[in-house]
Amino acid sequence: MRLALTGAVAGLFSALFGVGGGLVAVPLLIAFLAHDARSATATSLAAIVLTATWGTATHGALGNVDWAAAALVGVPAMAGVAAGVALKRRLPVAVLTRAFAVVLLAAAVLMLVDP
Repeated sequence: MRLALTGAVAGLFSALFGVGGGLVAVPLLIAFLAHDARSATATSLAAIVLTATWGTATHGALGNVDWAAAALVGVPAMAGVAAGVALKRRLPVAVLTRAFAVVLLAAAVLMLVDP
């Protein structure tokens, strides 16, 4: 039940704010479902495949997707994912958890300073 609720919250935030479910799902998986950072990020990425497919189809049908921009962001992002997975295998879980917290905090500060 907690996994389903985590997915629903992540999907809601993803649709409302465009933040990607990972920004919501990863902390929830770590804090409430006892996943470590490796498992939480990998599980979130796998779940995002479903969310992104549904969101893309829905927004595509509404004419909201700039397909050229999506390709220019998405294709290089795949290289970034490969590099991130390779790096993640070498880092301790505690470092991953703290680094993710720093990224979230930095994003929050930037949003507060320049809304």
